[in-house]
Amino acid sequence: MSNTSASAAPKGELTKGHKKVIFASSLGTVFEWYDFFLYGSLAAIIAKQFFSGVNETTGMIFALLAFAAGFFVRPFGAAFFGSLGDRIGRKYTFLVTILIMGISTFLVGVLPNYNTIGFAAPVILIILRLLQGLAMGGEYGGAATYVAEHAPPGKRGLYTSFIQSTATMGLFLSLLIILVCRMTLGTEAFEAWGWRIPFLVSIILLGVSVWIRLQLSESPLFQQMKAEGKGSKTPFRDSLKDGNLKLMLLVLLGAAAGQAVVWYGGQFYSLFFLTSMLKVDATVANLLIAGALALGTPFFIFFGWLSDKIGRKKIIMAGCLLAAITYMPLFKGITHFANPAIEEARNNSPALVVADPKTCSFQFDPVGVRKFTNSCDIATAALTRAGVPYSVQAAPAGSLAQIKVGDNSVASYEAAGLSKDELKARADAFAPALKAALVDAGYPEKADTARINIPMTILLLWVLVIYVTMVYGPIAAYLVELFPTRIRYTSMSLPYHIGNGWFGGFLPAISFALVAGTGNIYYGLWYPIGIALMTVVIGTLFLRETKDVDITK
Repeated sequence: MSNTSASAAPKGELTKGHKKVIFASSLGTVFEWYDFFLYGSLAAIIAKQFFSGVNETTGMIFALLAFAAGFFVRPFGAAFFGSLGDRIGRKYTFLVTILIMGISTFLVGVLPNYNTIGFAAPVILIILRLLQGLAMGGEYGGAATYVAEHAPPGKRGLYTSFIQSTATMGLFLSLLIILVCRMTLGTEAFEAWGWRIPFLVSIILLGVSVWIRLQLSESPLFQQMKAEGKGSKTPFRDSLKDGNLKLMLLVLLGAAAGQAVVWYGGQFYSLFFLTSMLKVDATVANLLIAGALALGTPFFIFFGWLSDKIGRKKIIMAGCLLAAITYMPLFKGITHFANPAIEEARNNSPALVVADPKTCSFQFDPVGVRKFTNSCDIATAALTRAGVPYSVQAAPAGSLAQIKVGDNSVASYEAAGLSKDELKARADAFAPALKAALVDAGYPEKADTARINIPMTILLLWVLVIYVTMVYGPIAAYLVELFPTRIRYTSMSLPYHIGNGWFGGFLPAISFALVAGTGNIYYGLWYPIGIALMTVVIGTLFLRETKDVDITK
């Protein structure tokens, strides 16, 4: 094994050796994020494969929660691997995290589905997601710390921004492989078994990533700290001391949380919105997102560079504020240009569920045992699955729910107490009647690809990506500069992964549940808008600028 050696150049330009280790670190991170993003991109298919034992709405929420489970444990991975990295070094932590994540991802590709092994399938899937989340919790802080500790003053924003761009490049790579598989196999074969191929391909990427990580040398600042005997024997405990704990809480609420929801809103929720809310063909939606990402990715580097000139904080706060102000009109614009038929049908023939409000449930069942049998629940679930916005109009207590679409009215039914045959008969009568009413009112089953205004849709998606680059491009340098070397890996990783793992990772599940519960396809946006505004207020008032600090201390 040969290691690239690079000494620190605190006052000069990066040497060729420095650039090589930074490139190797960033390229390895591409593969890490490729593994993690696959699940998010294939959530709808995974819901059918592993959560088919519950109703469709709950199954989709389960699939998103399984995705979020990986994010839930990220702070624990940050605490464990961050402490490890602060005690024994950045390099060796890289090797452990990449192995755990790569193997877990590969195993998803060979895991039997619910129809084959029953309840064991989703249980094993969630365990694999937890392992991936733990590994991811240790990955980012190490990569950001490693690159920043190699960079000279005045260039930390620029060089750590390459790590930020690799996250989007990982998503781009995952979308590209998914698209190739879809177009090669066809939709039916891909959804039946071809979705496994991108997970299986990760074993090749794992081999490449491990080889790259083996070429890395240890961080020069870490080596110097160890040589001088200034390291922390208990970095996790030291990170939780009063002054540092307060700073971590401020970083969480005043930087990481807002960055997380803007990032996941712009890259993940936008794709989910296109496919699940607007019913855009999955291949077309992936191409639209890929186009926006390709146009937007260079701006990670731009805003990282700009943060070296004007400061990190003001760029991050501006990105959060712009997202909060413009999310609603941007997503409404995406609807207008990506599936105008939904907008037209809603304006001409709004869908109403006329029902006793007390019988309408918030259809979120985290354990999959509740049965939503009221006529209102049956009506609202059917409209949500069809991607049709609706509102609820109060009816007298005890009345049977009705769906009114334009001049048509479709009676729902009460499922409680019905035999299996009776239930099937009612459902078989209700579904086609509702479909006919929606078609007559102009609601499309799928978005008409010929009517998609591709340039304008990509433009609006690109604006969302620009917000992502503003909040994410400078964040690594900002977090590194806030904390001292001896506890840097742990201290920056914890708020980052709580913010991204909890505030960001749960965004798709929370937003989908809000949409399913209200019938308003834009209602889920209030979650990222609220978090982004919180970050603007707290970050502006309580966090300092860091671009000129000395990180050797």
